[in-house]
Amino acid sequence: MVDFNFNINSIFPQEVCLVRNDLIPAGYQGEASHASIRQQVATVLNVMGEASARAQGLKNAITSGNKMLNMENQTAYILVDKFGNNGMGSVVGLLKVGMKKLFLLDEVGKPREMVPQCVLDFYVVESRQRSGCGKRLFEFMLRGEEVDPRYFAIDKPSPKLVSFLRKHYGLVSTIPQVNNYVIFSGFFKDQPQASPAPKKARIYMGKLQYV
Repeated sequence: MVDFNFNINSIFPQEVCLVRNDLIPAGYQGEASHASIRQQVATVLNVMGEASARAQGLKNAITSGNKMLNMENQTAYILVDKFGNNGMGSVVGLLKVGMKKLFLLDEVGKPREMVPQCVLDFYVVESRQRSGCGKRLFEFMLRGEEVDPRYFAIDKPSPKLVSFLRKHYGLVSTIPQVNNYVIFSGFFKDQPQASPAPKKARIYMGKLQYV
């Protein structure tokens, strides 16, 4: 478990809490200022993101407070042990998901431009792995996002994550890609996010553009 020098339980009211780009945990009703809460949540995201990167052998962390602030379409799920750190609570896991515009190859190698839901970062502290924590965290996310596991594109999955998805969700056969994402058989069947990202309109030098 990861302990902090502030009260985790006062920030994250539930065992699993979601955080979006405002860095205010869903359900938070405490009296501390939002600026203070954002700083503490950013610290949690920084520490857990760095721990995840070390575990995966990555040079740079995928998750941080600053990165969450700049991403409107990403959600971090934080798993907490309410009894850790002498009752102040400890952080056990991190799972980050979000929509990404991707070019993916289907079963016959035809490229498709899509905006699927993606698993971007997934980490459970080593001392709590193989104890059901990862499954609890992932299941909570699935209920919140209302997405079938086969519809996720997985960004650079670790061998542990590949094993996890095979064991708990029967995801085995992959569709080869030319990027870092892994998708599984059934991904394209009734895919709920199978259309290109909508373009935004703007006025540039007196002309209407779509970007």
